Amino acid sequence: MTTKKRICTVIIVLVIVCAVCVGGFFVWKKTGKGGSKSSQKVYVQKVSSLNTVSDFKLSNCSFLGVVEAQESVDVKYDSSKTVDEILVKDGDSVKKGDKLLTYDVEAINLQLEQAKLEVERLQNEITSNKSQIAELEKEKKNVDQDAAVSYTTQILSLQSDIAKNEYDIKAKNVEIKKLEVSTKNAYVTASIDGTVKNVKTVDKLQEDGGDVIMQITEEGDYRIKGRFNEQNSTDIMQGVSVIVKSRLDDSTWKGEITSVDTSPQKNSDDMYMYSYGSSDEMSQSSNYAFYVKPESFDGLMLGQHVLIEIDNGQDTSINKTGIWLYSDFICKDGKKNYVWAKDKDGKIEKRYVEIGQKDEDNGDCEIKSGLEKGDYIAYPDKSIEEGMTATTNEADVSVPPNDLGTDDNSDGDTEGGDEDIAFDGSDEDGMAIDEDMLASMTDEEIEEYFNKLYGEEENAENADGENADAADADAAFAE
Repeated sequence: MTTKKRICTVIIVLVIVCAVCVGGFFVWKKTGKGGSKSSQKVYVQKVSSLNTVSDFKLSNCSFLGVVEAQESVDVKYDSSKTVDEILVKDGDSVKKGDKLLTYDVEAINLQLEQAKLEVERLQNEITSNKSQIAELEKEKKNVDQDAAVSYTTQILSLQSDIAKNEYDIKAKNVEIKKLEVSTKNAYVTASIDGTVKNVKTVDKLQEDGGDVIMQITEEGDYRIKGRFNEQNSTDIMQGVSVIVKSRLDDSTWKGEITSVDTSPQKNSDDMYMYSYGSSDEMSQSSNYAFYVKPESFDGLMLGQHVLIEIDNGQDTSINKTGIWLYSDFICKDGKKNYVWAKDKDGKIEKRYVEIGQKDEDNGDCEIKSGLEKGDYIAYPDKSIEEGMTATTNEADVSVPPNDLGTDDNSDGDTEGGDEDIAFDGSDEDGMAIDEDMLASMTDEEIEEYFNKLYGEEENAENADGENADAADADAAFAE
């Protein structure tokens, strides 16, 4: 065999060896470290644990509440004044600051004048007493010791009267200031928005006694009273938006915290118990009240227990029931949707599902059919294939989790896994090599086959008469 023929033979053998190695590499890659598909384990999770539809659970931003009657405020009048006119009647709606009744200004002015006259009288008494004390001090100097004691007693009595009068003047001046303010604001105003109830006439008020002339009940028939404790007090502030949830059905109401009562509340019922551990006072958590005004009370009843949740912008327009999964779990097969699920034999299968509603804000979608809450599914991965073994033990996983790559299953264009390089046995010039046929040939037949593939080059060399070895090869082929 000529040198060129030996070189060609070596090249062909190397090509075959490379082809076998490359093919083996892709088989190894496809099956995973040289094993079968069934030996490769894929981590799966129970659908119920992935379901984005969950029952309500009390959290740091959720509180128990009860529907109660609105707050009522007693409107008291100053019994030291004369009521001139009552400006409202039962059923009237009032706003905070509206006038409810007026006092008789003339009567107030009369009281003011009397108070001023009393101050003037007291000041005159003080002046007179000071004059008497000065006179007694002079006379005291000219009497004997026994008589001086009497003078001292009279002086001390006058000084006591002066001190009392000075105190009475201060008190009267305070009264005068109040009366002066009353002449400018000779009326009583509403302290809250609400509805006027139980208005009494002056005659009725005098007949019944007391100083409550009317009541104001906050707007609306009800309000919702919630309880919080010192451990979650940071969530409760006036003006915070909340969502009120019924404990009877899926009804919800939006509302706002209107007031917060920081006075410790008594644990009068089990619903509001927040104590922890032992009954020791230092191991318990104090309770406080807050009040919610819903946008609507339709469907609410007095005494109804509800759940109050801080409104963090969650979308309540979609009533989610059944099974909802994050869209990342859904793969596409043309126009069909599927998930990687565990079959009855514990193997991974392509499970086709029907998609319903979608929540674009939350990123999940409804699974109308194809899955049950007790099924197990895997997060899509480019290496997952049907027939692999499903496992719930992350330590046994063979497929790297969540390695979607650029050609993951969710695009619907591939079955999953790498876009394998198609090895067809071609050489670098693109000429097809029949590997099976080469494997059964002798060295001479391989050389002949090789020369036929490159016959055009050999014929060109023979035509020019520049390669004697090529001519020998042609003779050998002729034989």
